[in-house]
Amino acid sequence: MATWRKLIATEMKKHGESQDDAQDWATNYKGEGGWLDAEFDDGYGGPEGCHFTVWTKKRVYFPVVYNGGEWASSVSREPDRVATEHIGGW
Repeated sequence: MATWRKLIATEMKKHGESQDDAQDWATNYKGEGGWLDAEFDDGYGGPEGCHFTVWTKKRVYFPVVYNGGEWASSVSREPDRVATEHIGGW
């Protein structure tokens, strides 16, 4: 089981950010409690986590799914001439 809080934190750490850096967010979550802590199966099968976008000063974070496996990824918020690698599996 996973939560977006944990998966986003892992991605943010790669870029020297934390959830304290979040400036704004959007989600389609309709459940009880907060969307960041709602548990879901991030393993293979079908996507279970809610949709989201999180903006920081440096990056934009979003959900990724491949074959039902889910994780958080991100891209630069401003042009920085760094190419984005393929997101998903091969």
